[in-house]
Amino acid sequence: MEDVLTESPPPSRFFQEDLDNFAAPPPPLPPPILVLHPNPSPDHLRPTLLLVALSAPSLAVLHRIPHKTLIGTLILPEIPLAGNSLEPSPRDRSCYIYAVARPAPAVLVAVQCPVASERARAVAKSLLGGIQAEKVLILDSIRSQNFRGRLAVDETLVFKLETVEERRYGQRLVEGVDYLPSGSMMDGLGAAILGECQMRKAKGTLMATWPDNGRPIVVPIIRSLLQRLNFDMDGSDGAKEMVAAFTSSSRYDSDLYT
Repeated sequence: MEDVLTESPPPSRFFQEDLDNFAAPPPPLPPPILVLHPNPSPDHLRPTLLLVALSAPSLAVLHRIPHKTLIGTLILPEIPLAGNSLEPSPRDRSCYIYAVARPAPAVLVAVQCPVASERARAVAKSLLGGIQAEKVLILDSIRSQNFRGRLAVDETLVFKLETVEERRYGQRLVEGVDYLPSGSMMDGLGAAILGECQMRKAKGTLMATWPDNGRPIVVPIIRSLLQRLNFDMDGSDGAKEMVAAFTSSSRYDSDLYT
């Protein structure tokens, strides 16, 4: 007769996900923290424009905008801090917030860290709760798995989505760009920010480009848009150099596009 105390137990009849049901759930993550300089200017809390750069080309262009002032950061507890350097770097996995005077005050947000889909809404609420702009512009990229149709790596596409308030009132932020085709969708932080704009009845626009990296022509498109919005740009285009600076640190694997 077998000794039930010393024999190896039989394989579990439960799947691993079933066994997880008996484990205590992990503690919830703290909400994102919006940290601005002490005594921020009213122009920083209620600017005319809030620009959120998510894609690699838009981050490249944003870092080439001169005369911007670092006014804060958005801290995600799940993302490790970017070292002890006080000087922001394009390769930091951080979220820096800048102020630009322009003809009218604007706030720029460079989201250089990956944001999980389950955290996107919390980040959007924290950002738009602390900075309440008249208009919001999100610069994101198209994901091949969310696009209805076949995407080629050698083509360049630009589409947009808008809130009801942006369509209904005033001049559009982004002109001459088609809407995202029916059957395609946007997800992640860009979609969460646009959805939060809609819930707050704010004027919001999401402009999405393809591909996210590797095509220098996307950079001049974004650069031209910002120039039309009265942003000062440095003298040189530097499209290839700007894209190359972000290609190796992009949040998306290029194999996804093949």
